[in-house]
Amino acid sequence: MNEDFLKPYNHSHEKDIYNSWEKSGFFNPGNLTPNSSSLAPRPFSIIMPPPNSNGSLHVGHALTITVEDLMVRYWRMRGAPTLWLPGADHAGFETQVVFEKRLEKEGTSRFEILQKPNGREELYKRIWDFTQENKVHMEHQIRQLGASCDWSKETFTLDPKIVATVYETFKKLYDDGLIYRDTRIVNWCPKHQTTLSDLEVKYEERVDPLYYVKYGPITLATVRLETKFGDTAIAVHPSDARYKDLIGTEIEVEAIAGKTKIKIIADEHVDPTFGTGAVKVTPAHDADDYAIWQRHKDEIDGPRPVIDQWGKMSLLAYFADNADVMKYEGLRIAEARKHIAHDMQEKGLIEKVEEQYKHNVALCYKCGAVLEPRVLPQWFIDLTKEGVKKIVQPAIDAVKSKKIQIIPEFQEKIFLHWMENIRDWNISRQIVWGIPIPAWYKENSKLGEREEIYIGKEKPQDDGWVQETDVFDTWFSSGQWPFATLRAHGLEKEFYPTSVMETAYDILFFWVARMIMLGLYITGEVPFKTVYLHGLVRDKDKQKMSKSKGNVVDPLGIVEQYGADALRMALLVGNSPGQDASFDEAKVKGYRNFSNKLWNIARFVLSQGAIPNNSSDISSEDKKYIERMQEVKKEVAENIEKYRFSQAAEIAYHYVWHEFADKIIEEKKKDIIEGDEQKGNSARHVLYVLLTESLKILHPFMPFVTEAIYTRLPHKNAEFLMIEEW
Repeated sequence: MNEDFLKPYNHSHEKDIYNSWEKSGFFNPGNLTPNSSSLAPRPFSIIMPPPNSNGSLHVGHALTITVEDLMVRYWRMRGAPTLWLPGADHAGFETQVVFEKRLEKEGTSRFEILQKPNGREELYKRIWDFTQENKVHMEHQIRQLGASCDWSKETFTLDPKIVATVYETFKKLYDDGLIYRDTRIVNWCPKHQTTLSDLEVKYEERVDPLYYVKYGPITLATVRLETKFGDTAIAVHPSDARYKDLIGTEIEVEAIAGKTKIKIIADEHVDPTFGTGAVKVTPAHDADDYAIWQRHKDEIDGPRPVIDQWGKMSLLAYFADNADVMKYEGLRIAEARKHIAHDMQEKGLIEKVEEQYKHNVALCYKCGAVLEPRVLPQWFIDLTKEGVKKIVQPAIDAVKSKKIQIIPEFQEKIFLHWMENIRDWNISRQIVWGIPIPAWYKENSKLGEREEIYIGKEKPQDDGWVQETDVFDTWFSSGQWPFATLRAHGLEKEFYPTSVMETAYDILFFWVARMIMLGLYITGEVPFKTVYLHGLVRDKDKQKMSKSKGNVVDPLGIVEQYGADALRMALLVGNSPGQDASFDEAKVKGYRNFSNKLWNIARFVLSQGAIPNNSSDISSEDKKYIERMQEVKKEVAENIEKYRFSQAAEIAYHYVWHEFADKIIEEKKKDIIEGDEQKGNSARHVLYVLLTESLKILHPFMPFVTEAIYTRLPHKNAEFLMIEEW
């Protein structure tokens, strides 16, 4: 027996074990010879959800790595050609937000850098260096968790081959009439100075005053007094008898800017039960109002912006000669609203105020700033007209027909509901960090008209072209991740479609839906056959983890203290797909004890001496123990293959501790000590068989301690347990 086997199990050797795995080359499916007796000859492939290259891994990443490594190690042992392709995400907007916080600590900002002669290039280079540093650190952390991924194929979302694929997809979408550049109302973050997609909007219920404003003979209710300078109409429901005689007329009203005229229009989307049933129409600052204007372009004026990109009042274009209005120029919205409310009440223009009005406010999902709708030229993917049949419906059909299985099943209904109510996707961002949109256009002064556009990185030869400076929404590039990565490594034919996409349920629409749509559109095949959605990891009190609460768990700190195996088991057991799980350090400590228990089991079994080569003399009683182990093994395999990872882990755990250790070993001790030679040898043999089989069933869950024991076995079939035949 090895000298160090006489000591207690030391998880600090996990790094050495991992290094030996990686050096072996067996993470690469091309270096493995499939087992001739394999029950799983078909390839098994997973594309790792690329962690953002802007910081350290959190406990949610640890769960992702654990679940995926479990599947990969299992199918590798089953003899399937197994690929787990790792990567990292440049994470566009999110990375730039993180980097801006660093700049703030340095006493500068991206806006100061961008004012320099080559500011754009400098900022990009600085963020690039920042992500590359983080990427190296992050990959080290992934190794610490035991990820047996093929590092020779590690891919970054800004790698040239990935960018080339993204450009090809963009060009195809444009040529097929599924991408357009249009001036429309979009979500705008005044802090980060970029548009956001509808999915990146966070809604929060707030309480604000609801002002009932007099507009001549009509009173209407609004929270946003500051946008009234951009009003172009008043809208009522066509069947509202209160306003029947006013529809289609233009009324004169007394306003804070003086007397003015405003048109009354009828629109079926107006809710007659809200307020007074009449609403002001401000197309430049409200998405619903913008839609009303689009339906009534022949009747009313278009958007009249009175709030600038910084969230400040911008009235000069319309009220330069009006001192009563210009005093609000440059005020931030909250301050302007208070002043306007005061002045309107002084002039008797407010009928009443409902102080405790509850409503949802749209916020930036990263910084919490109130979003300001703006009318801007942006790039969109058509998902509502031609795009329905070409992009959206194929994705819906793939899920309905079970070509893609979503686990847990209830998430399928959520997916279908969202897909059936989808809106066009704004894929342009006004930031530096990301993949530049390869396009040129000739500006058209007429709002809403399609411009002349050229798709390509090189400038067209004739004059008048303006280069697009926006970059792609990061979800547009990562939405192509499965086929883009496999193409980059020449593996599409062998491993596409991939077997499983495993990720958190909160990015089902951000990412999974995008991959399904774009994967089907580009390749004609689903990008993966199964979607496994894990829940979020919360603290032991079931609270969401956040730095402000001080309850964030550093998974690598836990690994240093208890070992990766203990953390992996704690994350798996009791964790059901699609359900949030609580993290409790005491649970990790318990599984650290299980690692020690397994080590002690192995030490005892191997201390009993040489194992006879001939198993024909094994007793009938001991044969039943081996048959029982095969039943357990079958149960574990069945649960893994049906994505019941918690149950699989518990079955293996309970068998090894409560059946093998507590019962069988105690019984076999008597046979070894008190029995005859044949009985003793049979006992030694069955203990050795059960130990090796226990190592196999536990290896996908606890790879380090099982490998550490396997290397010390006197009789084994492979160089490493991770390539043993299941």
